[in-house]
Amino acid sequence: MTQQAVSPALFEDTSVAFASKSDSQLRKTFWLFAMMNRAGLVNVGTFFIKLALRLHLPIKKLLRNTIYEQFCGGESIRECETTIQHLASSGIGTILDYSIEGEDDEAVFEATTVELLRTIDRAASSNDIPFTVFKVSGLASNDLLEKVQRKESLSEDEQKAYDRVVERVERLCSQAHLRSVRIFFDAEESWIQDVIDTLAYTMMARYNGRRAIVFNTYQFYRHETLEAYKNAFLQAREEHYILGGKLVRGAYMEKERIRARENNYRSPIHTSKAATDRDFNAAIDFSIEHLDSLEICLGTHNEESCLYCANKMTKLGLKHNDPRVWFAQLLGMSDNISYNLAKQEFHVAKYVPYGPIDTVMPYLFRRAQENKSIAGQSSREFLLVKREMKRRKLGTV
Repeated sequence: MTQQAVSPALFEDTSVAFASKSDSQLRKTFWLFAMMNRAGLVNVGTFFIKLALRLHLPIKKLLRNTIYEQFCGGESIRECETTIQHLASSGIGTILDYSIEGEDDEAVFEATTVELLRTIDRAASSNDIPFTVFKVSGLASNDLLEKVQRKESLSEDEQKAYDRVVERVERLCSQAHLRSVRIFFDAEESWIQDVIDTLAYTMMARYNGRRAIVFNTYQFYRHETLEAYKNAFLQAREEHYILGGKLVRGAYMEKERIRARENNYRSPIHTSKAATDRDFNAAIDFSIEHLDSLEICLGTHNEESCLYCANKMTKLGLKHNDPRVWFAQLLGMSDNISYNLAKQEFHVAKYVPYGPIDTVMPYLFRRAQENKSIAGQSSREFLLVKREMKRRKLGTV
């Protein structure tokens, strides 16, 4: 049977997007996004939450029952099990994302590595966790990574520290290969991204011989990324391994622009969203046309790009559930994309951050900032929840 093109109306079906939420859960989501869409409230709330945590005030229960519950799976892998099974019941996979940030300590780096190995072992035990993920900056000092990228001479202690970083990355990728679990290198800031790329390609050459186990992440809001992605493909083909690519727009735009301005160099960020969208969709075209030698995951909340990829697959006669193409969104966001794509039998996964509440809060603050920055008085998330509440004939109290 010939597959039909996917209609833009697909992502408007809130009955599918929120089918897994009870009326009370939907009301809770409504009020959370209502608050997050008030920029002043987000700014003030973020300040007082940071202050309360610093002063060890008893607010963790409040956080757990609101923003943490919306965007995180739990404090441990065990606590994430309910979320994993909940998503799986709708045909959506889980990407366990151990989201501790901002640490700079060798003991923490080693403990993080051990925890990431646990995510690989958990992923190997079922099909509900199709990918694992890590940040190199979670295993290493940012200062050290910057120094390596600048190709500066390292002291003996620094060289030993970097050798430990390489060993941690190797431990993760070798375990992923041994357990047949795909693993993402997350993208980071441009001033440490080159060293991350080098590590990722080294691991790909070692472990991606027959299928993509190791994936690098490509941020297409950077003007040089499309060319870099195509060059990575050519390198992989020349060295006879499968390229694994997670395609995203990017997450560090303001930091990148500020640093470029302060240090008087050209910003790596595209000057317009249209240019970013153009490159992202060009990468989709390139990827879908070269699936004999690469595999991709589209990490995007952009409905147009998801439709573009789905229809490109249809045009080329690919099945919706082609194992070489995945879509991914963050837990608690863009359920209209995730659940509707999954219902159409596309491969979909949700990033499920987890970890102790106080150490995961930097991640949650970014989620709040991202959501309030969407154009218009109400974000897309808020409007969709309102629409579903209206469809269910629910009040907002």
